[in-house]
Amino acid sequence: MFEKVTVPEEGHKIEIAGDALRVPDDPIISFIEGDGIGPDIWAATRRVVDAAAEKKYGGARRIVWMEIFAGDKAQRVYGEGVVMPDDTLRAIPEFVVAIKGPLTTPVGGGYRSLNVTMRQKLDLYACVRPVRWIQGVPSPVKHPEKLNVVIFRENTEDVYAGIEWREGTPEVAKVLAFMNEEMGCNIRLDSGVGVKPISITGSKNIARKALRYAGDRKLPSVTFVHKGNIMKFTEGAFKDWGYELAREEFGDETVTEAELWEKYDGKVPAGKIVVKDRIADSMFQQILLRPDEYSVVVTPNLNGDYLSDAAAAQVGGLGMAPGANMGDFVALFEATHGTAPKYAGQDKVNPSSLILSGVMMLEYLGWQEAADAVVAAMAKTIQEKVVTYDLARQMEGARKVKTSEYAARIAENIS
Repeated sequence: MFEKVTVPEEGHKIEIAGDALRVPDDPIISFIEGDGIGPDIWAATRRVVDAAAEKKYGGARRIVWMEIFAGDKAQRVYGEGVVMPDDTLRAIPEFVVAIKGPLTTPVGGGYRSLNVTMRQKLDLYACVRPVRWIQGVPSPVKHPEKLNVVIFRENTEDVYAGIEWREGTPEVAKVLAFMNEEMGCNIRLDSGVGVKPISITGSKNIARKALRYAGDRKLPSVTFVHKGNIMKFTEGAFKDWGYELAREEFGDETVTEAELWEKYDGKVPAGKIVVKDRIADSMFQQILLRPDEYSVVVTPNLNGDYLSDAAAAQVGGLGMAPGANMGDFVALFEATHGTAPKYAGQDKVNPSSLILSGVMMLEYLGWQEAADAVVAAMAKTIQEKVVTYDLARQMEGARKVKTSEYAARIAENIS
């Protein structure tokens, strides 16, 4: 089935059964180490995740890891220029759940981004970013504990569709001629042009996933974030289609913010999810000043990119921010930061982003006890002030440790 990937003899595949996953006690899960600091933070993450499974389930459950390749290591395995092997694009959906470190897109490699390529080719339409504060982590805000939000960012459309034409090319000249002469626009002829597609399909897919998430976890609200006051037929439509989906498929579970005041005097009926929307620039202020009013946030691609990083800044930065790319069932968990090549192989950087992505993965498997144990152990380790350099320089009396030592201490603290 694969050219260079070795499928373990042990373990069993995760299966899709109807609208749910059937997870064995020994699932085979694919991993990509990643480039730059990827091997360091992956080794730390694997150690913590394996320790959590062992300590919480005593050998009754365990992950069987299967390495797949992308980026620099793929070139070493498959040959120069092969940065996204077909093996990898087959293995991820075949085994349903995967996790990866950060990847660098080679210059001149024919890819805008390896991450975007994987999202589009595998239809991983939802970028899911939970942002919450872990006690003890230094923060630039007074009350980081008020922020506990999950951002669902549409992953395949908007500006990340990558549809654009360079200024001065014959292609952009055709586009400009059509726009100016046929469509009545007045675009300067020395412009580059990009197209921002937002579809009913993409908008409703991300809205559905967010509303299901909120319903499954009994969260109080879902907020659509958009710039519909200006871009009425793309971002405004994104918001409208989200409300439409909520009415069509979740009508018994939801109430709009307008209905809440018109019908219920502002009091949320028991068991209802409040559906609301905010203009993007206003939401940046809201996430700082009134973060506790938001639990699930749904955005088009670019707004979600900015907003998730701004939220992460309040709880310690991207080093503490996990994430995943998800389709209907297939899920690829990942560190949300870059490869930091100058620190590669130094056993120095903070692996918390990827460890917490491992927590998301454990939750996705239904192994909630192990997931909760990792979060508690990380919080205990940080409160002990046993941390990597990035946190140590912000904490008085901290003991600066290596990546591997930080992971080892978290594993020891799992109970």
